[in-house]
Amino acid sequence: MVASREIRDGDRVFVGTGLPLIAGYVAQRRHAPHAVLIFESGIIGASPRHLASGVGDFRLMTGSVMMSGLYYALSLLQRGRIDVGFLGGAQVDRYGNLNSTAIGDYRTPRVRLPGSGGANDIASLAERVVILMPHEPRRLVERVDYVTSPGFLRGGTAREEAGLVGGGPVRVITDLAVFSFDPLTRALRLDALYPGVSLREVRERAGFAVDVAGPAAEVPPPSEEDVALLRDLDPDGIYLGRDP
Repeated sequence: MVASREIRDGDRVFVGTGLPLIAGYVAQRRHAPHAVLIFESGIIGASPRHLASGVGDFRLMTGSVMMSGLYYALSLLQRGRIDVGFLGGAQVDRYGNLNSTAIGDYRTPRVRLPGSGGANDIASLAERVVILMPHEPRRLVERVDYVTSPGFLRGGTAREEAGLVGGGPVRVITDLAVFSFDPLTRALRLDALYPGVSLREVRERAGFAVDVAGPAAEVPPPSEEDVALLRDLDPDGIYLGRDP
């Protein structure tokens, strides 16, 4: 639900597999009926009725305005037509850089990961980027092992100096907390905690010192209607998991 609130009515949204799919579906049904969902496979303006297994699932074509291809979808980013994109990865650092390439040294990695796909295009060119990440020390790190998708690079004005035209990340959403970025240092800072989560827990489960600008707000819990909608969208718990 938190991720869906980052989508405004009328936004052109580049949606990825997994939780971003749920965020897009929820936003269209709850508060952004005119959001335009765009998928890397080339499906544009989708209004799907059924949960898809990935961005190439033909069920996403329901109600779509066109079916193009990968190059056309990425060209929308290159032309500055995407308002918000959703990303994840194996690691994110304090400046919003993402790694989905390799854990450890690039040439002799401990783990080789799938790589960029369209993630670098989204990170470099979308007006806003929202990052979804499990809150674990191995994922929230001081510096990513490899910059697959750029955030604010070294912080400060480094992103602008590199010539990246998109606005960069605006939010990191984990399963414990919600973060934004300091407008000057461009470092992650804590905005809000989920109910029952302490600041100590957030700090202990991050791989860097968490900045706190002031008292953290509490994320409103989902309503009964929200929970019902989520269960209706993902009845088999493919993305959201099953209730214990």
